[in-house]
Amino acid sequence: MSLSIVIPAKNESASIGNIVTAAKEAWPDAEIIVVDDGSDDATAEVARAAGATLVHHPESLGNGAAVKAGARAAQGDIIAFMDGDGQHDPKELAPLVQKLDEGYHMAVGARDSGSHANFGRFFANGFYNGVASLLIGRRILDLTSGFRVARAELFKEFLYLLPNGFSYPTTITMAFLRSGYPLCFVPIKATTRVGKSHIRPIRDGIRFLVIIFKIATLYSPLKIFLPVSGLFFVTGLGYYGYTLMTVGRFTNMSLLVFSASVIVFLIGLISEQITALTYRRS
Repeated sequence: MSLSIVIPAKNESASIGNIVTAAKEAWPDAEIIVVDDGSDDATAEVARAAGATLVHHPESLGNGAAVKAGARAAQGDIIAFMDGDGQHDPKELAPLVQKLDEGYHMAVGARDSGSHANFGRFFANGFYNGVASLLIGRRILDLTSGFRVARAELFKEFLYLLPNGFSYPTTITMAFLRSGYPLCFVPIKATTRVGKSHIRPIRDGIRFLVIIFKIATLYSPLKIFLPVSGLFFVTGLGYYGYTLMTVGRFTNMSLLVFSASVIVFLIGLISEQITALTYRRS
């Protein structure tokens, strides 16, 4: 099966040439696509000189948008994704590709504890993995890894769902799992990136909290809405018992909390139906 390697890059002129060269050496028959996401340095020129097929964005649209552009341009039966900052070794794609030969539809490179930029990133990723594992009912080793391979036909099926920002790995992982496509995690070792990270702790910390809610709504909304609805119901029931013993009547506050319980449950039910429609096979 033919392989396309997609490398999204923004201002990665210091590393992109070596990455493309290493990818061509490790996979001489593969299509190497670099998506220049509005770089204001020589990323595009260096990538083209190294022999990559270049997809250029005149302005920065985001990492997810670059991944989508690369996937659309890819001609291979299998698409591999890796970062353009020098963290990933193209040779480590081999065990991931082998997993597809074994019947998996996506294989994700799971970073070990020493492969994170700092303790904060390690803690945050561990938290996201834990929440996702709880919601799904299976262990998620690395929800945010950008190093992965997938069957092109299935990956492109979900392009319309992927956000333009950094959270594309989360979305595509949950989409495959929600649709029942076999997915596995393969341990990898990521090195220190070349150059300055584009991650901003405060802004992206808030953004990753939003990812937690996206995880729930992408996979099974009722797993979030049902406990909240139950909490409202139990609270209303307890308050009704209290007011019945103290004032001998059913109060407006009890009615309000019971109503909130029903509304939250109905919203969750509707969300569940929308999710089921979103992942229907075309």
